[in-house]
Amino acid sequence: MDQDEGRTSVDNIVTQFNTYEDFLDSQITTVDLYYLGDESLARQLVELGYRGTGEILKREDFEARKAAIEITRLAKRTQKKTLASAGKDLQDNFLKALAMREEDNRSGKVSSVIFIRDKNSYGQEVSGYIDYADRLKTEDFEVYFSGKKRLLPRPTDLSFYNWDSQVAVCNSSPNYQVIADNPDGLLFKYKKDRKILNVDPKVHPGDNSTRTSIQTDLYIQAVIFDHISRRKT
Repeated sequence: MDQDEGRTSVDNIVTQFNTYEDFLDSQITTVDLYYLGDESLARQLVELGYRGTGEILKREDFEARKAAIEITRLAKRTQKKTLASAGKDLQDNFLKALAMREEDNRSGKVSSVIFIRDKNSYGQEVSGYIDYADRLKTEDFEVYFSGKKRLLPRPTDLSFYNWDSQVAVCNSSPNYQVIADNPDGLLFKYKKDRKILNVDPKVHPGDNSTRTSIQTDLYIQAVIFDHISRRKT
């Protein structure tokens, strides 16, 4: 029996029985109980390999695999729960676009940069670039997908500009290094593969990157840049 077959066999046993004692009991015959006269002794003999009708499985192996399967199950359930867009009735194209990218940004398959231009709660026009994956990790997006709040750029994002006050701020994020001194405009370097994301609408965004303009009723302008890292991990 190779390693994969052995793992499958153990998994079958672990999922079939709730406890190790249940597994031991399944290996005990009525004949064993008749001659031994003690269920506890019969279990011990099965555990040691002296009795039993099937495969020998140590207690520590059973319990370790049982715990590993449970951890995997909980992790999958948690992953499903972390999708803030799950179950939401999304009407606007912008929110639909974010929902389509949420899982991949959480997992690291895709890194999206969101450009938004609109007016804030004070009526001031603001714009900026948002590291979507970073924001997903640092705040609850349920309020955005449910329509309770609007996603807007902040002074802590990759870039922020207030057109009324003329305040301009740039910040690198865990995923991107901001290159603000480029004479041709703002650039972002993706830290994992060191590829440059060019947000100038007149040029191609760069290797493994795309630019998508979103038609939305929520903002004056919304654009999403998607970068797929080709670096092997």
